[in-house]
Amino acid sequence: MAYLETGSGRIYYEHHAGPKLPVLLIHAWAMSTRVWDSTLSVLLEAGHEVIAFDQRGCGGSDKDFDDYSISALAGDAVALVERLACKRVAVNGWSLGGAVATEAAHRLGARCKGLVLTCGASPRYTRAEGFPHGGTADDVRATVAAIRPDRATFFDGIARAVCAKPVGEAAIGWMHSIFMQAAPGADRSLGDLATLDQRAILAELDVPLLSITGSEDVFTPPGIGEFAAATARQGSLLRFEGCGHGPMFEEYERYCEAVLGFLAGLE
Repeated sequence: MAYLETGSGRIYYEHHAGPKLPVLLIHAWAMSTRVWDSTLSVLLEAGHEVIAFDQRGCGGSDKDFDDYSISALAGDAVALVERLACKRVAVNGWSLGGAVATEAAHRLGARCKGLVLTCGASPRYTRAEGFPHGGTADDVRATVAAIRPDRATFFDGIARAVCAKPVGEAAIGWMHSIFMQAAPGADRSLGDLATLDQRAILAELDVPLLSITGSEDVFTPPGIGEFAAATARQGSLLRFEGCGHGPMFEEYERYCEAVLGFLAGLE
């Protein structure tokens, strides 16, 4: 098992070798690297180098960090790319991981060759002037407060709502087990989405961007992803009709095909 020492705790990561463009996978809030397993297999078969890590408080990473902000998570992502001496990388972030991915891509500069937002919570997660998408900051704060009394039941509900298409009890139980590894501190990462605004940095990114949305996503409204694709200088949009928040599960073959096609265009 490999760890990145941050100075305030350890970040678990995986580094899979491959001859093609490295891909950095960033998971959703309170989940872990394991949610990418099926996608990882396809990327490796296609020859890509793959990097994935567990965010602060999640999976195999330490649970007692002081800072769980999106900025801190993005800093970990960039530090990992630097540790592995990657001169070029594509970044794929799911949900809250999309916000982390956008910030990481911004910091990586010319080293970032492409960005995928998979139902990404970027450039904003809540409504603001000029941004009519998502809920309110108070909605996010209320969600964070609702987690505390009964984390097991709360995460069971979340696991059942991720996918709009049937995925079976085994998949739901698997997602729930991953959620239950997340420490309460990770809730602060979600809370940071209440006011986070990445519109300016997304507009500045001059790399190909693929925004993937699900028409039935109850966590990240598709309008957020549509805004991201329209804002980015080289943005493109892929919408899966009838799909919820987990296209890598609900539309596995089409999702992998889209991601591989996007990556091929970056080589």
